[in-house]
Amino acid sequence: MLVHVGDERNGTIDRHLAAALSTIAGALNAVGFLIASSFTANMTGNLSAFADEVARGSWRSSLGFLFLLALFIAGATLAAAFIVFGEQRGLRSVYAAAIATEGVIVAALGPLLSFHDDGSKAWLVGCLSLVMGLQNAVTTLISRSRVRTTHVSGMATDIGIGLAAILTPGRSRTAALPNLGLHVLTLSAFALGGIAGALLHAAIGPWLFTLAGGCLLAIALPEMLRARHLPRPD
Repeated sequence: MLVHVGDERNGTIDRHLAAALSTIAGALNAVGFLIASSFTANMTGNLSAFADEVARGSWRSSLGFLFLLALFIAGATLAAAFIVFGEQRGLRSVYAAAIATEGVIVAALGPLLSFHDDGSKAWLVGCLSLVMGLQNAVTTLISRSRVRTTHVSGMATDIGIGLAAILTPGRSRTAALPNLGLHVLTLSAFALGGIAGALLHAAIGPWLFTLAGGCLLAIALPEMLRARHLPRPD
């Protein structure tokens, strides 16, 4: 999932990546909202909230939403820079290493919330926005934009375009089916992850983050090891 890049990938690999990481992203987004009433993967909503708060004259609140957007962009920027650095040196493990970094950050949120809960959750949604930007950049770059695990608005748009294509006679119908299936899977996984995240948070509290981080590490670490046995890309 996190070794082959671009044309080296096939539909099965993309579907596995989309299902696994979209489920985790959906869970983190839902729990971030439950804890701090802020979405950490939904930048469209945060930008709309920023504009609404500005119109109301609530400048302090508006800057909070703008800060989440900035952190999401910062996460994507850091991930992209890290991947470029690794690819220039022929490191196949660079994508898995980025997801492993996300896993470590997310896993650390569990004990931090459990033992150092100061009542303020601004730092939590900030961390989650950063890692969501990181994850979305990784999946976008490794799949050459076929997989975007947190971009719900874009996925919904692509589903609409795909539905139009399969309803239109011609060769576009056959070509559209694989992409339509991928986008439906991604959106469904994100929604199911949100439901599972909310239920697990009710059961185990902030340790959900440690569980989610462990899942990310379980995905990334074997891929890092597997990358060591593959030839470097040309």
